[in-house]
Order: sequence, then structure tokens, then C-alpha cells
Amino acid sequence: MSINTQQKISIIKKVLIWAFSGIIILQVIYFYIDYYETKRIEREMAKQVEVKRPEPVMLFNLPIDSFTVIPGQIHSGQNLSDLLLSKGVSMTRVDEISKKSILTFDVRKMKVRNSFYYLMNKKDPSKLDYLIYEINPVDYVVYDLSDSIRIYKEKKPIITQIKTASGVITSSLWNTMKAQALDPMLAMDLSDIYAWSIDFFGIQKGDKFRVIYEENFVFGKSIGIGRIFAAQFVHAGEDFYAFSFTQNNEDSYFDDKGKSLKKAFLKAPLKFSRISSQFSNSRFHPVLKIHRPHHGIDYAAPTGTPVFSIGEGTVIAKAYQASGGGNYLKIKHNSIYTTSYMHLSKFGEGISNGVRVKQGQIIGYVGSTGLSSGPHLDFRVFMSGTPVNPLTIKSPPTEPVFEKNMKNYTVHRDSMMTKLNTIKDF
Repeated sequence: MSINTQQKISIIKKVLIWAFSGIIILQVIYFYIDYYETKRIEREMAKQVEVKRPEPVMLFNLPIDSFTVIPGQIHSGQNLSDLLLSKGVSMTRVDEISKKSILTFDVRKMKVRNSFYYLMNKKDPSKLDYLIYEINPVDYVVYDLSDSIRIYKEKKPIITQIKTASGVITSSLWNTMKAQALDPMLAMDLSDIYAWSIDFFGIQKGDKFRVIYEENFVFGKSIGIGRIFAAQFVHAGEDFYAFSFTQNNEDSYFDDKGKSLKKAFLKAPLKFSRISSQFSNSRFHPVLKIHRPHHGIDYAAPTGTPVFSIGEGTVIAKAYQASGGGNYLKIKHNSIYTTSYMHLSKFGEGISNGVRVKQGQIIGYVGSTGLSSGPHLDFRVFMSGTPVNPLTIKSPPTEPVFEKNMKNYTVHRDSMMTKLNTIKDF
């Protein structure tokens, strides 16, 4: 009986030990579960009550929501001193700022209607911490007056977008651009590219264009047209292509056959001559016996010497000027260049107003008509309406795509041509 009792007691002890151990384990498990669950709930509650701090509003690389911002524009006669003095900056400090600004920005170059910004201290509204002046849509100068004077220039970030456009001319290229809300400067850039092949003052209703170009933006606002990569202009039923291509480290435009869109002028409008009078702002006139500007080159040559057009163009004036030029011609070569030929003895065959002439074509003959002391040609060149010295104007580069570059150009041209053809129909 005693052995059985002892065995029972032993069994009971083991059961109690296992039961106690189980209770301890359960308590430990419960503790860990409770601990981590509590932490999880705390984290969830923290997320619900956490207030996310807003990102600072940045402008000119400064958190402008930390300041009171007062914008303005430069008025006529206004300068840096006026801007600073009006915000309580002492004359001594203004002088120091002006002197320090010399190495960074010449304050004399502040332009009327350019924008500026005062950044006033929020705790002390009378204290000017920063003055920012916009030099242009991209560049600006910062006058940091918050502590010691610091002046520096920075640029706004420029975002460039590749764009396409097309249209049919109804009145003018400019009006067509405006009607499509395109930057009208795109018309100016196209007229420059095609200046030697298309007279944009003579484009016709029904002419068409396609163009691939880039436009630059600052903070979502357009600041102008960048590069033009490719263009197609249909003028009088003829296709004129332009593809930008780099050759000899210079970007230029070539047609679909690799020829330059620019044309060269002849060095002189006649042969077998000598220069008898140079370009001058004050020349003694041999007939009038007074000093006055002579914005041309006089070539002395025998009467009847042929005179050539120095480039392709359209005759825009054929007349007789008794008071000076005698028989004279004016030829418009493109939107930039016009030339005139004076004192002619007679005009070339078929020459009349509106006639298209070729480079090297005979347009007249040397004479001594008008105010002239002897047979000579008074030759003049006008660039955008302003007379320039014919002997110093630089003829544009006219080389075609070099043979060694032709393979790369062909690949580039074909790629651009494909992209032009994907632009919506004219």
C-alpha cells in the first residue's frame, strides 16, 4: 500500500509540476502577445494623430513661406539704392551693398519692368532679409541681408519639351502661328532658317509647314523657343526641307540632299574694276563739294562694264533718281539682305520690278547717270534695313554635308523625315 501511495504522490507531483510549467509558459506567451499588441495599437494611434509637416514652398532656392513676400517691378529711374532705402536699409549699408555687388552684378544694368522681390522677416516685419532681382526669365541675383551681406547669382531650373507643329497659311505665317496659340517667335526662327530659299513676305495662301522644335519652360511658363530640329515648308507647291546637323563643331541647316540652306554672295558685283571710294560716314562728295555719309563702295570702271547681282533675289526697285543715284536697282535677297546698284548706264535685259534674278546674272551696266563725276558703280548692302560695309560682311558658311559625314547625315535625315511625316496632316 505504501509503494502505491508513494507512486501516486510522485505522479501527482509530476502533474503539478507540468501544470505549473504550463501556466508559466502561458503567462509568458500572454505577456509577449499583450506587449506587442499594445505597441501595435500605440503605433496605429500615433499614425492617426500624427500631423504631417507640409513641405516648404521654395522659390529662388529659399523657403518663401518663411517670409512675407512683396513683389514689384523696376520703374523708370529706379535703382538698387531706391529699392533698399525704401525698406529702411541705411545709406551706409546701401553703399556697402552696391560696392560688393560690382563683382556679381552691375546694378546699373537693372532694366525697367524687370521683376524684383522683397523677402521681409516675419518676426520683425520692418526687417528686409532678402532682395531678389530677376535679370531675365532664367537668371537672378540674390542680396542676402539676413546677417552679413552676401550677394550671389543663380538660375531657375529650365524644363525643355520637344514639340511639333503644323499649319496651312491663310494670311501670314505669323497669324497662322498665333491662331494655333504657338509662340510667334517660331515664325521668326523659321524665316531665319529659310531666309536664303523662301521670301516669307511673299508666301502664298495655301503654303504649308511642319516643324519639330524644342520649347523652354521655367516653373511652367514658356520662356521661348529653343532649337529647331527639322522642318518642312511647302511653298508654291515645292517642298523645302531643313534638318539641323552638326559639322565642324557648328550647327547648321541642310536640305534633303545635304546642301546648305545658306547661300554665299559674290565678292563683288563686277569685274575689272578698282575701288574709288570706300564706305564712310563722312565723305567729301566730288560733285556737291560737301561732306556727307557714303554708305557704299564705289567701283570705278568703264561705261558699259557688266554689273552682276551678287546673289539670288527679287528686283524690288527699278527707277531713275535725278537727285542722286541715276539709273538704279534694288534687289531683295532674303528677309535680311538687300543690295542696291546706282549710276547705271542702262539695265540688263528683262530686268523689271518683281523679276527674280540669279546670282551672277547681268542686271545692268556701269554708267555715270545722276550725281556722278565719272563712270562708276555705287554698290550698297543693307542688313535688316541698315547699311553695312560690303567689304566687311561675312559670307555665311555654304559647304554641303561632307562626303565623310553623308552616311550619318542620311540616317539623321531619314529619322527626322519619318518624325515629320507622323505630325498631323497639314
